[in-house]
Parts: sequence; C-alpha cells; structure tokens
Amino acid sequence: MDEADIAAGRERWQQRYDAARKRDADFTTLSGMPVEPVYGPRGGYDGFERIGWPGEYPYTRGLYPTGYRGRTWTIRQFAGFGNARQTNERYKMILAAGGGGLSVAFDMPTLMGRDSDEPQSLGEVGHCGVAIDSAADMDVLFDGINLADVTTSMTISGPAVPVFVMYLVAAERQGADLSRLDGTLQTDIFKEYIAQKEWLFPPDPHLRLIGDLMEYCAAEIPRYKPLSVSGYHIREAGSTAAQELAYTLADGFGYVELGLSRGLDVNRFAPGLSFFFDAHIDFFEEIAKFRAARRIWARHLRDDYGATSEKALWLKFHTQTAGVSLTAQQPVNNVVRTAVEALAAVLGGTNSLHTNALDETLALPTDESAEIALRTQQVLMEETGVVNVADPLGGSWYLEELTDRIEAEAEEIFTQIRSLGEDGSMTAGILRGIEDGWFTANIAEAAFVYQQALEKGDKKIVGVNAHTGTVAKELEILRVSHEVEVEQRRELSARKGNRDGVRVEAALQALVQAARTEENLIVPMLEAARAEATLGEICGALKQEWGIYREPARF
Repeated sequence: MDEADIAAGRERWQQRYDAARKRDADFTTLSGMPVEPVYGPRGGYDGFERIGWPGEYPYTRGLYPTGYRGRTWTIRQFAGFGNARQTNERYKMILAAGGGGLSVAFDMPTLMGRDSDEPQSLGEVGHCGVAIDSAADMDVLFDGINLADVTTSMTISGPAVPVFVMYLVAAERQGADLSRLDGTLQTDIFKEYIAQKEWLFPPDPHLRLIGDLMEYCAAEIPRYKPLSVSGYHIREAGSTAAQELAYTLADGFGYVELGLSRGLDVNRFAPGLSFFFDAHIDFFEEIAKFRAARRIWARHLRDDYGATSEKALWLKFHTQTAGVSLTAQQPVNNVVRTAVEALAAVLGGTNSLHTNALDETLALPTDESAEIALRTQQVLMEETGVVNVADPLGGSWYLEELTDRIEAEAEEIFTQIRSLGEDGSMTAGILRGIEDGWFTANIAEAAFVYQQALEKGDKKIVGVNAHTGTVAKELEILRVSHEVEVEQRRELSARKGNRDGVRVEAALQALVQAARTEENLIVPMLEAARAEATLGEICGALKQEWGIYREPARF
C-alpha cells in the first residue's frame, strides 16, 4: 500500500476516533509521556491493507477505532460450585470486587442434562460447578442480582436451551423485561462432538434446537447472544493454535449456514454469534491467533455469506486463560502463567476475559485465589498502560508474519473440512468429520507430538520438567462437602412434591408434541420451566423422542 493510501486510511480512522466516545482517563505513560491512540507506518507499507486501522475492515487491529480507550474489556470471571446459594455468594463477591459480568459454571450432572437425584449424578453434584435442577435453582442463583442490568454468560452446550429457558423464567420472576436481557449462551454443540464430549442427542436434533434458539433470540431478545462458538475446549484437548482457530471458525461458519437455512438475515443474526478462545502460554502466537481470527471471519462473512453490515463482520470474543497450562507442581507459578496469558488476550483485543486461579489444577478456587485471579486483570487494566494504545504490537515484523502464517494454516484446514462433505458446505464437512473421527484424530496427534517434546525435554514446563526444586508448602484448597449433594437432593424432592404434577406432565407432553412438528420449541419449553419441570425431565422427554448419540468406536 502506498503512502497516499495509508494517509487516507489514517484520516478515515481519525474521523471515526474523534466522533467516538472515549473514557475519561489518563492516557499517558507512567512517566507522564503522552501516547497516541494508535500507531502506523509513516510512509508506504507493503501489504498494509491486511493490517489496516482499528475499527476498519479487515479488523485485524480491533473492532473499534478507540481500542480500549472507548471501553475496556469486560472482566467476566467464570464461577460456580456447590449449590445455587453458595455460588450466589461468590457472584456477589465478584461483582463487589469490580467484576463486569457473570459467567456460570455448571456441575457435571447439569452439563449432561441430568437431575441431582439421578443415579448417574452420585458423587458429582456441585463439584465442578453449580447444580441446577429447575428454575427455582436459578431464582436462588441470581437472588439479589438484577438480571436486566447484568450480562450473564452460561457455559453449557448439550442442555443449553432448557437451562436458558430456566434463566428466562428467573428473570420473569424478578419482573425483568426479557427483551432487555443481555449475555451469552454457549450452545456450541459442534465442539462437544469434536472435543468436550458433553452431548445429549444426535447432531440433527441439537442443530434443530440451536436454530430455534437463534430464531427466538433474534425476534424476542435481540441483545442476547444465543451462541458462543468455542475454541477453548478444542485447545484444552490438545490442538495447536491454528487448529483451534480453524476448527472454531469452521464451526462458526456452520452456524451461519444454519441461520441462513432458517431464512434468517445474516446481517441480523450474525452479530448474535460470539466466540470463546483459549489464551495459551506462547505469548506472540496467541496474539497473532486473535488478530487472524478477526480478519478471517470478516472476509468469509462478507465474501462467502453475503454479510454487508459492519456488525455482521465483527468477530467478538471472550477469552479464558489456559487451564491446561496450569500445573499441580509449584502451583504459585500459575499466577505468572495466567498473567502472561491474560496480557496476550488483551494485546490481541479480547472483548471479555476470565483469568484462571492458581489452584484450579487441584480444586475449585478458594475465595483468596479467585480474588488474585480477578486482581490480575485489574492490574493489567489499571497499571500497565496496555489500554492506552490500540493494537500496540501491530506492524511488528514477527507478529505480522505469525498472523499471516496462522491465517494460511487455517485456510488450508477450511479446505480440508469442506472436502469431507458431499456438497462442499462447511456444515456437511463438519458433520462428516465428526462421524469419521477426523477432528479427534488430528487433535490427538497434535497432543501426542507436544507430549513427546515435553518428555524429550525439547519443551519446558517450570516445576514439571525444569527447575523442579521448591520450598513451597502445600496449598489449602476448597472442598465441596458431601452435604451439598444431600441437601440438593432433599430440596429437589421437596420441590417435586409441592409442584402441580398435572401441569408439569401436560407441559412435557406439549413439548414432545411440538418436537414432532416444525414448531419452535422455545415457547413450550418455557412453559415446562415455569411449571418447575426439571432439567432431567425436559431432557429425558426429548431423549425418548430423539434418541441419544453414541460416538462410533475407533481403534
């Protein structure tokens, strides 16, 4: 790009920056030196159209001309343990300490669509997240928290839709205007088949539910994002950075194709798709991954799927620091790892961020370790100056080369995925790749290669295969009492005994009847939740109708 084009681009950016709202803050260095909101080449720059200016296509440098001068990322700490009352207390602590939104972690029975009193739930209730059996638990979970004023993210996919309607019922009972609700539901079933393995039904019924949810939110709750396409779990399963990026964006394209198949306008529903990435320990590779993600998404949405509005081209994403990078050995070192990973997410332009706690390889976080994780973000935000300049590493020879290389790898993977399907669509390729074990095989191979490098000592992890001596003492960890499960089961039994059983049964029958038609299932499912039908009952009724999915055996 020649000097004149770059100068014209800077002028466009300047006009948008001047017109945008900025925070009332000190945008100088620690020594008081003024800094510009963005930096770029002073003359010509070959290939600058691939880098560009913040807030301008292809969004490599961020979605907004102001960067974080307009608004900082949302501090959204993932939390959930024990019962709804205990988690409610943690949420209030997070909000009081400066958290900007809520992110709900559910226990394993809830993630699998089971009630706390089912035999398969024994010993798991409340241990890796909060137990939610019905809308009454949602009432307690958000007691004293105005859902109309707080953005709420829920990390759940298989039973995401019934859990979502329970959240809606809790908001109704608070007197909230449901059309004002804002937040994100994960819902991403593709990544369950690819990596996390928490599905309920075969793919087609899951996609039917997701399509119904997309339609409902577009019509009734326009600010709520019905899908958070997740690369986090793909990376945690052992993928490379390029695989995480490519598989995640391919899944996103699959959901775009789902929306289009429902007759939805891409310019209206695409802004409701958000993304969830892992921030791993290789600092520059992660920054490059985030920058490439925005560029790839914008180009494909425009060129392949016909999006024309700016917001439809935006890739908004939440980031969580890499749980798999944390070590049980010398766990205090995890504070450093988390800080480095969080800084990579910020320099990559994340829209919201969760920082892991130092003890998460051993147990759920204690109040103290959760506070350290939260303060890590606040130190980055308030003390380091990283919010002063948009994409401060843009133009770095190393970073731009990494960004281009990761993008090129992702494009090669897209071609491979499309070739798997008979019609050349991304959806057909994903479904065939799931059925054939293509994704899991590639992730397993990447994980194996990395593990070999660790065992040979080519890759280092401090405290594991390098610098293993320590004077650290054993940590005090959070232990979830067995009484949580006993109490949850007792409460659920009482709730079932006190509700209108006839109403529950009628609502479940109406849901099943609707599932046999093309009717949108959100409305009958809402009625079941209002009647206090449990998660297990709702999911169980649909399992009887749709069946369950079993992964094909492979050797």
